[in-house]
Amino acid sequence: MASKTVTENQNLSSEIPKSKSTHSFSLLPKIVNGGIAGIIGVTVVFPLDLVKTRLQNQKPGPDGSFMYRSMFDAFRKTYAAEGYFGMYRGSAVNILLITPEKAIKLAANDQFRHWLTPSGKPLTLIREMLAGAGAGFFQIVVTTPMELLKIQMQDAGRVAAQAKLEGKTVPKVSATLLARELVATKGILGLYRGIGATAMRDVTFSIIYFPMFARLNSLGPRKKDGSGDAVFWCSFASGCVAGSSAALAVNPIDVIKTRLQAIKKAEGEVEYRGVVDCFVKTLRNEGPLAFFRGGACRMIVIAPLFGIAQTVYYLGVAERIMGLKK
Repeated sequence: MASKTVTENQNLSSEIPKSKSTHSFSLLPKIVNGGIAGIIGVTVVFPLDLVKTRLQNQKPGPDGSFMYRSMFDAFRKTYAAEGYFGMYRGSAVNILLITPEKAIKLAANDQFRHWLTPSGKPLTLIREMLAGAGAGFFQIVVTTPMELLKIQMQDAGRVAAQAKLEGKTVPKVSATLLARELVATKGILGLYRGIGATAMRDVTFSIIYFPMFARLNSLGPRKKDGSGDAVFWCSFASGCVAGSSAALAVNPIDVIKTRLQAIKKAEGEVEYRGVVDCFVKTLRNEGPLAFFRGGACRMIVIAPLFGIAQTVYYLGVAERIMGLKK
């Protein structure tokens, strides 16, 4: 593999190649690393992601009380009602689509950084933010249908439990059947319900995450192999801190996105016509704190997810599998 110039402001795909041909070649292991990181990360944090979705979607009942009082209460009740595998409801869709999602995110961010980097100079903060915004925008092609189907599966248990309390039954939800139904009734665009809110969340997240990670990662010690890479624990810690911080910052948008994408609702739950309508109704009915519901869960989900992504990249898993020199 051709040698690369490594900048101090590294990101998830930190190496900036010297030429476009080298750049194209170097993207392949980064894409594979992103896919591996996504699969491992989803498997580890999915139960918490499920709890986060249910906390964000729940509304107060007729008596003003909530089904889940906290993250731990939601986890306990879900596990008691649906068992271990119930905690992974909807994970198949996520695992299936997380590889192309991470591949697009990594490749797009790397490409935008390549275009925006002045010759022989490090990226400025503004250009890093622009590169992150581009990566966040391109990933929604895969993220939106993945999130839409995942949320239906994750929230099905809550809706069924609410209906059971009211003496009603709700048909079981299947991601495959739901996808077919949406495509049959609304075309392929049916899978892109809530795309505006998804774009707002992912673009904003990437604008915050990538520059923050770059600066935190540049502060740590370097490896002694001459590569200029940060030691793996520094990249892991930087990914955790930057990921959790960005996750908390965009949590209000994530709440709106989650509610817009929830198709199967419990009896009497509010319907939303769009981002603004969802924001106004949520603020009026539940107050400003509703926008941070599930925030702790989201931070706990995102921190190890991005920490794992950094670790997988710097360990060079893809390079070893493909027999390439890191």
